[in-house]
Amino acid sequence: MKKIQVIGESCRDEFVYCEAKRLAPDLPVPILTVVDKTFNPGMASNVFRNIKSKHSNIELITNDNWQEITKIRYVHDSSNHMFFRVDSLDVIPRINLENLNLDADLLIISDYDKGFLSRSDIEWICGQHKNVFLDTKKIVGDWASNAKYIKINDYEYRNSQSSITSALLEKIIHTVGPDGCNYQGINYPVAEHEVRDTSGAGDSFMAALVLEYLKTQDIIKSIISANIAASEVVQQRGVGII
Repeated sequence: MKKIQVIGESCRDEFVYCEAKRLAPDLPVPILTVVDKTFNPGMASNVFRNIKSKHSNIELITNDNWQEITKIRYVHDSSNHMFFRVDSLDVIPRINLENLNLDADLLIISDYDKGFLSRSDIEWICGQHKNVFLDTKKIVGDWASNAKYIKINDYEYRNSQSSITSALLEKIIHTVGPDGCNYQGINYPVAEHEVRDTSGAGDSFMAALVLEYLKTQDIIKSIISANIAASEVVQQRGVGII
């Protein structure tokens, strides 16, 4: 079985489900009553656990303090409306490249731009391995040119437009939410579906993309498979997995 490595920072995703039956008497804000709590490993660890559900030969390279890096979402229990999100102060130590053994058949860089990976770190990794699928929150530039494919969402794409060269554009898989994704000038749509929670959908898209590519070496089939997986995940409450 071919080996996959996931490299990137991780956090603890928490969901606090609440009832809201009245407003505070002194401020126009709802009073929340907690009825349930869930948590899961997030960010790069969420990519890892999505792939792990289908493919056992996988390794995660991430920050040791991931449980201290929290994203806490307060959510209305019955409607799934999110009231607000509280993030901890992100203090993530940078990766030590000297200890990195890139022995996998395919690498995924899941870069949430929290300090674990610099642009030069990603550039070096992509230069060492010919099969890197990059998902980054950074503004995409020449430092990403050696990645095999680059997956970014619409917000990230618009932020990066001024620095995206024609060569980079050939590698970019640009996800556009309910409209599917764009690749090399072609849109790959998804069927209409209920959207219950988009948390972690990009991670599931990347996981499904890589799993199909590892099997077929066909990026178009992989994009179609990833679209289907992401559309199924957003119909689940919380952070679903494929």
